[in-house]
Amino acid sequence: MPDGGSLAFFDLSAAEEESFRDAVLEGLARPQKAIPCKFLYDAKGSALFAKICKLPEYYPTRTEIGILEKNALEIARRFGRGCRLIDLGGGESRKARILLQALENPAAYVPVDISRDHLFEAAKCVAADFPFLPVIAVCADYTGPFALPPLPGGEGKRVGFFPGSTIGNFEPHRAEVFLAQCARLLGRGGEMLIGVDLKKRKDVLDCAYNDCQGVTALFTLNLFARINRELSGDLDLARYRHLAFYNEALGRIEIYIESLCDQDARVAGRRIRFARGERIHTEYSYKYTLGEFAALARRAGFAALAAWTDASLLFSVHHLRAEGDALRA
Repeated sequence: MPDGGSLAFFDLSAAEEESFRDAVLEGLARPQKAIPCKFLYDAKGSALFAKICKLPEYYPTRTEIGILEKNALEIARRFGRGCRLIDLGGGESRKARILLQALENPAAYVPVDISRDHLFEAAKCVAADFPFLPVIAVCADYTGPFALPPLPGGEGKRVGFFPGSTIGNFEPHRAEVFLAQCARLLGRGGEMLIGVDLKKRKDVLDCAYNDCQGVTALFTLNLFARINRELSGDLDLARYRHLAFYNEALGRIEIYIESLCDQDARVAGRRIRFARGERIHTEYSYKYTLGEFAALARRAGFAALAAWTDASLLFSVHHLRAEGDALRA
């Protein structure tokens, strides 16, 4: 167990290269081609997403940060002294730092992310900036079940932190499954703080995912660039485009890579056929009302304790507590 101010690193991930290869080949063989959005976040993809978060059109990051900064002391009071903060997707720690500065004597900071290098660098920086805080970095795919290593501070709550509206990347039934997994990870009485993007005008949402500088397009197409780099692909990126739009009926942003012509490509030694106008699904981003998300959380076994929003009702941050039903599932 690390002493105060030290960094421990646990790699619980499977062979990432093999899983990426299998997911790509399986996804491109489907009638509706699709690749899981978690594979957008290699080192280059993570760097591009960091740029997206600073774009004027992309409101979620700055709005959520504003909510956290305004309400950090109340949130810290709710979590109590000596909690263990488990940061799911903790390869970028900016939002967690807001909480760490407000929490009373947190017993541990536990960032969890699949991007090994990005996670390690971020965790190392937190350990340097919070010299009395044990930092326990866990490289794992947090979208599925995993076990945490032993953590210090057995008396304090386990508090899950899932910012950035990443919950919207799951279809609603999968979001319930994910939250139920979180409840089991945190244990009975464990709590969670989660960022959720709110439903709003279509034009605001469409602009947020189609920025004028084209950074979001580069982020999406980097998935194919990654295939070329890691899976011996010969995809010509100039023959594909980023496509994103808000589906009002389903309450979600849909993001695709669209083929601009009939074409063939090779990926990991296999021939893949793309038709003109064919869409390869990369990501959904579901939006919720406050009531819709509270109901979803309850179905997953959480009690909805509080929610904070910005004045324009663009974004929300929810405080949940794990109840018994999810723990028995």
